[in-house]
Amino acid sequence: MFGIDDILRAIVADLHIVAAIMAAIYLLAFVCAVREIFNSRTSQGSIAWLLSLALLPFPTVFLYLIFGWKFFDDYATDRIKNGRADRPLRAKDLALIDRETDAKWPVQVQVSELPFLKGNEVELLIDGHATFESIFAGIDAAEEYLLVQFYIVRDDALGQQLAERLIAKAKAGVEVRLLYDDIGSTGMPKRFRTQMRDAGIKVAGFNQQHKFLRFYGPTRINYRNHRKIVVVDGKHAWVGGHNVGVEYLGENPKFGHWRDTHVRVSGPAALGCALLFREDWEWATGERLPSTPPAELETPGDQSVLVMGSGPADQLEECAIAYVDLIGRARERLWIVSPYFVPDTDIRTALFAARLRGVDVRIMLPDNPDHLIVWLASMAHADAMVEHDISIYRYTDGFLHQKVVLMDNEIATVGSVNFDNRSFAINFEITLWFTDEKAIKAVEEMLEEDFKACRQVSVAEVSTRPVTLYFLTQAARLMSPVL
Repeated sequence: MFGIDDILRAIVADLHIVAAIMAAIYLLAFVCAVREIFNSRTSQGSIAWLLSLALLPFPTVFLYLIFGWKFFDDYATDRIKNGRADRPLRAKDLALIDRETDAKWPVQVQVSELPFLKGNEVELLIDGHATFESIFAGIDAAEEYLLVQFYIVRDDALGQQLAERLIAKAKAGVEVRLLYDDIGSTGMPKRFRTQMRDAGIKVAGFNQQHKFLRFYGPTRINYRNHRKIVVVDGKHAWVGGHNVGVEYLGENPKFGHWRDTHVRVSGPAALGCALLFREDWEWATGERLPSTPPAELETPGDQSVLVMGSGPADQLEECAIAYVDLIGRARERLWIVSPYFVPDTDIRTALFAARLRGVDVRIMLPDNPDHLIVWLASMAHADAMVEHDISIYRYTDGFLHQKVVLMDNEIATVGSVNFDNRSFAINFEITLWFTDEKAIKAVEEMLEEDFKACRQVSVAEVSTRPVTLYFLTQAARLMSPVL
């Protein structure tokens, strides 16, 4: 039977344990605070973290490890060491650099660390069926290697179709690699990966080699690899907004028609896409892939393309810099399409300034949500745009997921970048930039059709929002930096 002395000893022992845990939390909070000071990007965000770490170390330290702690210093080091600008091709020897376009868009070129490359053929792919028919045809025609990368790969009918095609090519002697994001593809069963590995396909999650990141599992919601890239033999590449899942074919009853855009590029720009895959693959697996370009590159077209990779390994928020510059140069029109619209102060200011210059600023957003909090925050930002005479259009024919920008008759972009802080500063993304008349015209015609399926948000609609909805949107807006 326990006596009073035994109870006191147990309490004292427990207090020692509690004290040790609290000391460890405070020490970890101090380490996090020092790291935040060294790696601060914005004073507002850093001050919020520092105050929270000081006043409420538990649970702030654990939130900081999930949301605030970056792990990509070695990714940046590898990129610098490997020399991104020198690897994709011997551009001087092959005379494929479009120097005139480079001179016109120096910010985008500096951010990309790659030049505009001539000699490409570009095809705009509207919605899932056109996109995956094109991708699958490219996979079936592969002769040497396949590089396949998606944020989400589901084990559904479309995922199995992809796996079957990749397995068939691997058995035919084609070198196949598949890279997926651990968080986006959380539900992927081991069986799905095993069937491909058994066929000789190299399959990897983006955080596969990094045990601390893998320890977090699905709670590690920051620093995702959001890129969608398919490269066939270094000759053809597919980039855009689609992931691998039947909802991207419009087969999800909840969303119905899924409006998305991909683009196929055939020519030298495909090597730039392959380069980004190689960087990600090296981070994920430690395997360094050869980057020597072929002795001769096919130039099936006459279109210039810039391949821009961006992410948390960048020294600056370079993706945001590229888009702020783009917005600042608009003189006639600026059409932005994004499923998520949660801009930071710099982007908002640039958009307001563009409208004051008389630019036709239009922002196309989905009418229905897929992520409620993000949708509410997006509504708050969109309503502020309407109040400043910027046109907001809500797409009503299903769910809108494409990421497209058109500026004047000068430049257009298609890629994986959403108009939010996550895409601009937190996730790994890819964007293709086009300056030729044919690509711009194709994007223009596509968006004009999309606007026909939209309703424009009026000032009256914004001013009569229910108080409850207004409160929820403003509350969600406070979370903008991490949405």
